Amino acid sequence: MSAKGRTTQRLDKVLSNMGYGSRAELKKLVKQGGVVVNGLPAKDPGMHVDPYRDVIEVEGEKLLYREFIYIMLHKPPGVVSATEDSRDRTVLDLLDKSYLIYEPFPVGRLDKDTEGLLLLTNDGKLAHELLSPRKHVPKTYEADVAGRVTESEVRLFSEGVTLDDGYVTLPAELTILSVEERDDGPLSKISLTIHEGKFHQVKRMFEAVGQKVVYLKRVRMGELMLDESLPIGSYRELTEDELAILGKPGAMDPLDNKK
Repeated sequence: MSAKGRTTQRLDKVLSNMGYGSRAELKKLVKQGGVVVNGLPAKDPGMHVDPYRDVIEVEGEKLLYREFIYIMLHKPPGVVSATEDSRDRTVLDLLDKSYLIYEPFPVGRLDKDTEGLLLLTNDGKLAHELLSPRKHVPKTYEADVAGRVTESEVRLFSEGVTLDDGYVTLPAELTILSVEERDDGPLSKISLTIHEGKFHQVKRMFEAVGQKVVYLKRVRMGELMLDESLPIGSYRELTEDELAILGKPGAMDPLDNKK
């Protein structure tokens, strides 16, 4: 956020948002002299501070304030893309507890049995930009398909496929990477870029042409690509270059795919 657009916040709100305790606990901590702002003990938990510019220390620990976090997760199969679930592990269960105070959530969904790129953030505006149907942000998947995918399917996908509920998809870019002959029949490895995100869309598109996806991995969302060196189930924060791709301050428009 630029200095011009930045607003101050109550000290206790800043510290509470960062997981340092409840308002009541922070009031007591301030009274005991445990919070220092710009070298001076804070006297009032309701004092206004600029957490980006003011030097805030809590019991000798310097506060590194961040309003938003952006995490790239290589989602593993068997984990659901949700913030909570009564039966299965969620993607939040994979994160260190230090990230949970920011209340991140997955941007969109990957099926439980699908792996690959999943962005976790607490930036609701960015999530809306990426998920808005009007934006048609492209998503690229790699898949193994039982059977022989041919140029006929490439053409059909480029025209739009009618799904089982009658919905006609937007044109998609299907690329045949290889076809492997196996004892149980051919297996096609493909890359597919779609411009919407209907429920189980990739699987349903292939079902519409009589084929079955047996493995699915998302590798790209807009211009943000999965770090292939990131092991399945691992995550990291986005780099400065990746944040620029997402249109953070001083960068290009969000996920500009015309570059």
